Amino acid sequence: MRGFQLTKVLVYGLMLTMMGCAVHLHKGRPSDLQKISQLSGEVGQLGTKLSKVQEMREKERQELAKAKALLSKLLRKEIDDRQIRVEQNERGVVITFLAEVLFDSGKAKVREDAYSVLDKVAKVLTQEVADYKIGVEGHTDNNPIKYSGWKSNWELSTARATSVLHYLVDQKGVQPARVSAIGYGEYHPIVSNDNSGGQQQNRRVEIVILPKEINKVRAGLDESAIKEMAEKSTPSGEEKLSQQGSTNQYIK
Repeated sequence: MRGFQLTKVLVYGLMLTMMGCAVHLHKGRPSDLQKISQLSGEVGQLGTKLSKVQEMREKERQELAKAKALLSKLLRKEIDDRQIRVEQNERGVVITFLAEVLFDSGKAKVREDAYSVLDKVAKVLTQEVADYKIGVEGHTDNNPIKYSGWKSNWELSTARATSVLHYLVDQKGVQPARVSAIGYGEYHPIVSNDNSGGQQQNRRVEIVILPKEINKVRAGLDESAIKEMAEKSTPSGEEKLSQQGSTNQYIK
């Protein structure tokens, strides 16, 4: 009987020793798991934000596609005559005018016979995409200025873009805070300037309906950060093995 009791004592002692070792081995694990849980929660929140941003982007894409379709309908004659081009790309909706549609050679004043076509564009800008910003861009070919009095193609392209801007704002009621103008001169050609046809294509004004700034910083998320945090919240191989063999109540 005494031997049996002694055996029990030895067994309990061994069990306590083993439990003590287990506690020692996993010392600090609760804080690690708390951090993992926190990171997992943050990943979930970021995933929700990402989903909302994707929904907003899809809505924006549909709105811009609708604007493009309406512009294509209103400007069908000019498009068929290859005077205007309307497209949707990563920049937004881009309406490209050959320069001679709007201006006399070497001039920056919008011709009166061009008002009607700008009026069609203004209708879409003010009624269909009234909360989108607008960029007006002037471009020229690579022929140097000789007789028109401009210092360079930069000045001419900038003046033309500004003239279109003023017509949209002053005459058609586009809110000035929505619009900006820039002149690129000859430095953003869309085709080669090696022939007169290419030069004609490069002499242009573009009105761009700009995508809204749903950028990662303002949305409070970074997709790479989501991936990084997800990786941090996933236990390593060593941690997984430790969790599987542990009796610690904090490790489930």
